[in-house]
Amino acid sequence: MSYFEKAAKIYPRRVKGTFRSVKWIAMCVLLGIYYLAPWLRWDRGAHVPDQAILVDLTGQRGYFFGIEIWPQEVYLLVGVLILAAIGLFFATALLGRVWCGYACPQTVWTDLFVWVERFVQGDRNARRKLDESAWTSEKIWKKAVTHLSWLLIGALTGGAWVFYFNDAPALFTDIIHFNVSWTVLGWVIALTLSTYFMAGFARENVCTYMCPYARFQSAMFDKDTLIISYQPERGEPRGKHKAGATWEGRGHCIDCKACVVVCPMGIDIREGLQMECISCGLCIDACDDIMTKVNLPTGLIRYDTENNQLARRSTSHRLNIGLAAKPPESKRNDSASNQSLRWARPRTLVYAAILLSVGMTMVGAIITRPLTELNVIHTRAPQFVRLSDGEVRNTYSLKILNKSHDDRAYNLSVDGVRVNELTVLAAGDTPVQRLLVPANSVGTFRVRLVSDGNAAGRTEIRFILTDPVTRESAHHESYFVR
Repeated sequence: MSYFEKAAKIYPRRVKGTFRSVKWIAMCVLLGIYYLAPWLRWDRGAHVPDQAILVDLTGQRGYFFGIEIWPQEVYLLVGVLILAAIGLFFATALLGRVWCGYACPQTVWTDLFVWVERFVQGDRNARRKLDESAWTSEKIWKKAVTHLSWLLIGALTGGAWVFYFNDAPALFTDIIHFNVSWTVLGWVIALTLSTYFMAGFARENVCTYMCPYARFQSAMFDKDTLIISYQPERGEPRGKHKAGATWEGRGHCIDCKACVVVCPMGIDIREGLQMECISCGLCIDACDDIMTKVNLPTGLIRYDTENNQLARRSTSHRLNIGLAAKPPESKRNDSASNQSLRWARPRTLVYAAILLSVGMTMVGAIITRPLTELNVIHTRAPQFVRLSDGEVRNTYSLKILNKSHDDRAYNLSVDGVRVNELTVLAAGDTPVQRLLVPANSVGTFRVRLVSDGNAAGRTEIRFILTDPVTRESAHHESYFVR
């Protein structure tokens, strides 16, 4: 006994129009950025990768054109995530699920997979008929070509992803010579199969059941949010239409279901706003095409706000559908009349303020961040050593982060306590006068500080690191124990 009905496969029909063209442009631009970005070069000087966008796991750094992010600057990544989240909320409050309809990776790759499927197997009815038919040589080769094409796209997707974590030209050479590590190969295989499954089979189920965004999007909507809307005051009562028949006593919707068969989510927008709607606008293209064919104004389905709809209903209870349709040249203007979008309202202003403040904070942090950072850890075992002459020695561990692209030699001094002896030890406990740290690296040193042992207790001190060439300095607070 089954309690749940199996979800029917959706076969979206091909459609032409303004929003379909926008989706094609968005898909080409976004896929182009994804596949080509790892190949962009950015000259940062010697000893530094010249890949414009790179996550260097070995070097523990991230590069984005002129911006270099170290592990200590994880706050920048937090800022990027905050900007991404608030930016999504801001776009949703204004334009509804515009991200889902045009820019979400699931939408972009699904569009590409559906295009391949349509190119090989035909449009909606042909694909449905092929799935319902018996296995013949034609069905086998069409299915094989479709799935092999999907796997190829998946492999290109996985391959492009690993390029962001390695030098792209070098890794590409290793790949074509079958000289890649199992780690890289494992990621390529995993991303190939996930792309193949998500865009080839899961499709709209990802948006409906897996993505949390569809569940809480309504919390970001208000009556001024732009959404896909059916105009019932104009379209109802709906019914079939015959050429030459009068429109008196009936609405403009001819119940052709063109808006339903082109929907990638398989919903009927005439039933009102639904969680599954991704605001892609394909139903608008389909409906406008039908309205043009029956010589009626377009815009029966369109992007609109709830406030606009309420305003129209309050000024006109119903369109005078008994009048003859207006000339074709005025159709678009009629359908777009009385539409407005309030950009400035409380929630959008709050989102904009957050975006501006976080963005300015990040820009300020990037511009003012130092090229040298100093970290000092007091050795606790033992905390101090009393020497035979009564003086006290404390030991510290110093880590110097040199973010510049040049080798640097630093001078070290201490404030807050009388320094009788300051010894800096490099690797192998070799005493050094200046602290040499290679470019783009971390230098580790041990410091022995000797001072008077007269007054017992703990004294706050400051270590000061100075580059005698650039005059840049860094400091770190610590303490001296007697």
